Amino acid sequence: MSDSTRLPPGGGGLRRRIARGTIVNAAFIVGLDTLTFLRGLIVAALLVPGEYGVWTVLLITIGTLGLLKRGVVGDKFVHQDEPDQERAFQRAFTVEAILNAALVVICAAALPLFALAYGESELLAPGFVLLLTIPVMTFQSPLWIFYRQMRFGQQRKLEAIDPIVSFVVTIALAALGAGYWSLVLGTLAGRVAGAVAIVRASPYRFGFVLERGPLREYASFTGPLFLANAMRVLGVQILVFAGEAELGLAGAGMIGLASSIRAYGDRVDGIVTQTLYPAICAVNDRADLLFEAFAKSNRLGLMWGMPFGIGLALFAPDLIEHVYGEEWEPAVGLIQAFGLIAAANHIAYNWTAFFRARADTRPIGVMGVVGVVSIVAIAVPLLLADGLDGLALGMAIVTAIALAGRVWYLSRLFPSLQILAHSARAIAPSVPAAAAVLGLRALDLERSGAMAIAELALYLAVTVAATWLFERALLREVLGYLRSAVRPA
Repeated sequence: MSDSTRLPPGGGGLRRRIARGTIVNAAFIVGLDTLTFLRGLIVAALLVPGEYGVWTVLLITIGTLGLLKRGVVGDKFVHQDEPDQERAFQRAFTVEAILNAALVVICAAALPLFALAYGESELLAPGFVLLLTIPVMTFQSPLWIFYRQMRFGQQRKLEAIDPIVSFVVTIALAALGAGYWSLVLGTLAGRVAGAVAIVRASPYRFGFVLERGPLREYASFTGPLFLANAMRVLGVQILVFAGEAELGLAGAGMIGLASSIRAYGDRVDGIVTQTLYPAICAVNDRADLLFEAFAKSNRLGLMWGMPFGIGLALFAPDLIEHVYGEEWEPAVGLIQAFGLIAAANHIAYNWTAFFRARADTRPIGVMGVVGVVSIVAIAVPLLLADGLDGLALGMAIVTAIALAGRVWYLSRLFPSLQILAHSARAIAPSVPAAAAVLGLRALDLERSGAMAIAELALYLAVTVAATWLFERALLREVLGYLRSAVRPA
């Protein structure tokens, strides 16, 4: 596969571009996701659980329906290698516009049904306003161009406009007492501002190109991805609907809060995966390079994912007591469980990128179906039987099933993969760190915010030291790439 349209002159080789991209993506994604995380934290502190529950249900009814097509068209555009890239972009833009138009119709029809099912008519007005974000997102599609060419700096600068504007508008409106409308209007403002800047920066002209042959290619590649996204959306819809029916809007809000905190822990894996995807598309015929990329990227992801998840389980009570407030206390156990689930879920987390790069998306669709069946058969009954505690147990079982499935598929792609040995060195640093905190707590010292901060500092220090001890060879290799990437070309 030619790299001529992927690596513009002066960009350096793949390894150097990946290293530079990792620096850029880490800085922007962690920073901007932290901003989004803080937005949720601040707004949750300004709203009562019931108000936050309205926003959670809105995200489930509209936001998660938007996930139906996440990565579906963009991944195919990044994967293709056509000589006329402007026409390829226009073709992808056309498919994206059609899918977004269909999504608006689906959401507009579904919203009243969801309001009726939840018994919450107040969902309608903010829901229809939030629908406006879908067509606006169509005009953010030029980001695919910068992503495919691994021009991560330009991509991330443009992407940053949306969350920054959203943060400012949301917090301002929440402080003025706008309630959940602050999140709705803040989200819309961010989308519009981002789209305007991206359209102005697009290196290719917009246009509508619809051709039968390439459309079939898009359908073959994106069909299983669409199915997987649909199953993911359905699973979330079912969980929150069951939670609201059993526990009310406050319960739905607690499920949403625990899920959002867990999602934040997934972002470092997302950084590595997003950086790697265009590169592994460029070398998808080299099995040795694919396996090397998989093994090293997953070990790097686990270095973050395991400490974050286990730390969340250790410090969730302090987070609720000193940040969110006592009205959120019933969510402590669920947050702790979701932390441990997130830690385990980081094992082989980015497996789908390697199947997408090889245009073998069927396993992704299969695992999407397995996931929603597991939720319906296991998580929902346990939620209805034992509330949030039952949900925690159910989602742990669902995650174990998903992990087994992805490992099975990966063993077919990479026959030499030994998942336990692959993961053990990255998991090991969390053991002494957790032991140090639990040992300090065994002294039964007076509990306070200052003590929680001291324990957190101890946890981080031991984690860093142990990670260097167990993974110093890989870290030295990565640091070598990073030093090369920041030197002038």
